[in-house]
Amino acid sequence: MDKRTTAVRDIYRYEKGVLTKTADRMVSEYPLTVMVNGQEFVTLVCTPDHLEELVIGFLASEGVIRFEKEIKSFTIDESLGFAYVELTNPGVLEQKDYTKRVIGSCCGKGRHFYFQQDVKTAKTAVSRITITPETCLRLMKEMQSGSGTFQETGGVHNAALCDTEKLLFMRTDIGRHNALDKLYGCCLKNGMPVRDKLIVFSGRISSEVLLKAAKIGVSIVISKSAPTELALQMAEELNITAIGFVRNGSFNVYTHPERVEQ
Repeated sequence: MDKRTTAVRDIYRYEKGVLTKTADRMVSEYPLTVMVNGQEFVTLVCTPDHLEELVIGFLASEGVIRFEKEIKSFTIDESLGFAYVELTNPGVLEQKDYTKRVIGSCCGKGRHFYFQQDVKTAKTAVSRITITPETCLRLMKEMQSGSGTFQETGGVHNAALCDTEKLLFMRTDIGRHNALDKLYGCCLKNGMPVRDKLIVFSGRISSEVLLKAAKIGVSIVISKSAPTELALQMAEELNITAIGFVRNGSFNVYTHPERVEQ
């Protein structure tokens, strides 16, 4: 575990009628401002590890890049909290492309997106992979138990990229979106194909989380928590299997149950 991700602080703990001074470990929170082609693009409040993956994944998720090779240079000044990205395309970023909400269409239906770039970057899943219920439960357990930062602080979200048998790698962050962007950035940096992969996730499946998964390109999202109705509408249209409330030996399959073996 990266030592920068946590810090120790003196606290007072109340238990069984007694207030006692002790020490506790908590997760670190770090603002990272991303400069793209000399322009300030965004400030990400994150857990300070795997920062390059986070920025690459975020830029890909926002439709700024599609491949890592589109980045000409990349430097991070961790002392000041700035990431400097120069793209092979020197064109000026159009901020309106990343802030304007639109409604697109999919398979003849109306589909709501937050931003215009979502229309371009959200992918409809085409994989026919399947997963057993036992593997679903095991992957969730392995992800949660494998996060040292979560075990120590309880203050981060966990996200793991898996195949249908095993956990491939995991990322953690105070922001659930950041954890997914770190996964995406890792995939892009390592040229990892994701069509036959799935995501195991500790947070709820909101519409934003579902869109992040669609942009990465996976076909199954497994969560310890609940989904939202809009997320499930998107999952239906994007052909993504959404599984939630994975805990205590049970779970709910909300969309495209054909990928869960009987």
